[in-house]
Amino acid sequence: MYTDTLMYWGPLLDASVNIEVAVIHHNVGCQPPTKTPPKKIWQSWSSRDISVVGGEVRDMAAVALKSCRKGLSHILRDGAVATLSPKALGGVRQKSSVQYATRPELPKLAYRRVKGKSPGVVFLPGYGSNMNGQKAEALEEFCRSLGHSYLRFDYTGHGLSEGVFAEGTIGTWKKDVLFVLDELTEGPQIMVGSSMGGWLMLLAAIARPEKTAALVGISTAADHIVTTFKSMSLEVRKEIEEKGVLTVPTKHSEEGTYTFTIGFLNEAENHCVLQSPLPITCPVRLIHGLKDDDVPWHISMQVAERVLSPDVDVILRRHGQHRMAEKDDIRLMVYTIDDLIDKLTTLV
Repeated sequence: MYTDTLMYWGPLLDASVNIEVAVIHHNVGCQPPTKTPPKKIWQSWSSRDISVVGGEVRDMAAVALKSCRKGLSHILRDGAVATLSPKALGGVRQKSSVQYATRPELPKLAYRRVKGKSPGVVFLPGYGSNMNGQKAEALEEFCRSLGHSYLRFDYTGHGLSEGVFAEGTIGTWKKDVLFVLDELTEGPQIMVGSSMGGWLMLLAAIARPEKTAALVGISTAADHIVTTFKSMSLEVRKEIEEKGVLTVPTKHSEEGTYTFTIGFLNEAENHCVLQSPLPITCPVRLIHGLKDDDVPWHISMQVAERVLSPDVDVILRRHGQHRMAEKDDIRLMVYTIDDLIDKLTTLV
């Protein structure tokens, strides 16, 4: 599948952090690392030397987190990130309070916000999910510990926000994200989008480049439901159109399925992003699990191929599943964001 490519599976940074990621190293004339400590491997490869090769993907940026700054290492040792080390806090967590944003003639949006320095972080949850998931809460603890601003919220019809879930569309939720960026944040943000949130993250970055410092996609589901429908045979599509709904199996709902109306699919098609180059020039990090049964990891590769940014990393977790909510998944997400914060603050 990867021609002329070196792949290394190994732990991230050191033996105390057991995160296996794929480092895809293309045509740079080096041998697979064996006994070299992972931290030294990370530091010895520059982003210019490393690229992702998958299908038509060429000349991409590094697929590696080269280092983790001392500040984060200190945080993890002291247990400031509660989700990563819950016992260290003695069961006591600071937690932001729920607030509601009022919009003219639109449902109120529930959100939690931590004020702090820039760049801030905004978390975009997935379809049917909410702002109280493990990833969202871990990010709040992390941002609070570093003193950076953080915002998480529920889309219209999700969680504590007003509105009817079944009436929501990609366009509806895109408007939610843009409102949050415009009215509830200051300055450029690192957007972290999970699944459908990764799709909305891309749409928001295109619509609000001045508010976008960097992007981190987790199991990014760009165009996925539309692509799923279009990949079906003509006969099956006609049957679905007659019924008026597309039912997709999933492990992540009590019913065991997600149901999408034809109206939802038609509206979603207006927001597809993978047919042409994406005018996104900020740093982009795409994390995906190879065992994701809901959204193929190839979608992250397609996103990486289409964004115009020269700074694009794709990180593949060998045992990662769709939600990427295991301890090591969350650690990897935090490391990735910390690396971006370090990069962005160094550039200022």
